[in-house]
Amino acid sequence: MALLVDKHRPRSLEALSYHPELSDRLRALAQSGDFPHLLVYGPSGAGKKTRIVATLKELYGPGVEKIKIDARVFQTTTNRKLEFNIVSSVYHLEITPSDVGNYDRVVIQDLLKEVAQTQQVDLSAKQRFKVVVINEADHLTRDAQAALRRTMEKYSPNLRLILLANSTSNIIAPIRSRCLLVRVSAPTEKEIVGVLKSVGGKEKWETETGLEERVARECGRNLRRALLMYEAVHAQNEQITDKTPIPPPDWEALIVQIAEQIIAERSPARILAVRAQLYDLLSHCIDSTTILKTLTWKLIPKVDDALKPEIIKWAAFYEHRCKNGSKQIFHLEAFVAKVMRIYESHEMGIDFD
Repeated sequence: MALLVDKHRPRSLEALSYHPELSDRLRALAQSGDFPHLLVYGPSGAGKKTRIVATLKELYGPGVEKIKIDARVFQTTTNRKLEFNIVSSVYHLEITPSDVGNYDRVVIQDLLKEVAQTQQVDLSAKQRFKVVVINEADHLTRDAQAALRRTMEKYSPNLRLILLANSTSNIIAPIRSRCLLVRVSAPTEKEIVGVLKSVGGKEKWETETGLEERVARECGRNLRRALLMYEAVHAQNEQITDKTPIPPPDWEALIVQIAEQIIAERSPARILAVRAQLYDLLSHCIDSTTILKTLTWKLIPKVDDALKPEIIKWAAFYEHRCKNGSKQIFHLEAFVAKVMRIYESHEMGIDFD
């Protein structure tokens, strides 16, 4: 059974319920005959991917929805073999190069070169070029971004790139200058309530305005999260009222426990216990940046005001380490140890600088 997020995902630009001016702009680009490279950025859950899929449908028609998943093997210069999944249709490809970590340059170079050198299979297609959608473009290494820049210059007649990112700050200037930047801002709480009511109506659920407003407030303007929370409430309760509690995601509840454990005891044994829980989160595909950010905001209310700037400073430091490094657990554990040291020093009256 499909989740509400997928089941009721809008399939066309007309079906999108917020940011109508952005939909009009994307439609005009698709119909202009001179479609540029795009860099689509905005917070998680704002609807970037949904808008791009709808734009591709505007470009090529319903054929882009007939997709398949291919497993490809790439070989590095050290003869290491990388398995990589590609979502594709006749007209476009969708890839997430950051899945292979520091070897993303190999995927970028080999795959995009291969795509760019092949002609469009469907001779009746509206466009002569193929589109490659790159997810998590802000997680690409500098080498991969440099390779991407050269590809954009060399193969632009046969290839258009659509980069999806949460922020443009990690994307090099030469790529930004070659793309049309499209910002998708997070929906307002009122717009989220409207979407929840619409989805609830399609599912024939009773409308509870108080519940929908609470979900919209607690989701942090993340529409994907709002729909998951809304579905969880209806799945776990037979009778729904305005006062029905909203269960937090399991991973978030675990991070709350970790924050409490860090404050309760600062010892090597506790670091080892927290490490096991962090491993559990990473093994369930919770991103290290999400873990670090959530843990920081759960710790902040539990410490004195004097410690808050210090904890935020080190959270930013280790987030940068997570972006540049490959062993996420090392940096998360180092952050936990640093917080314990800061907290212990403060308790003992020692200057933690």
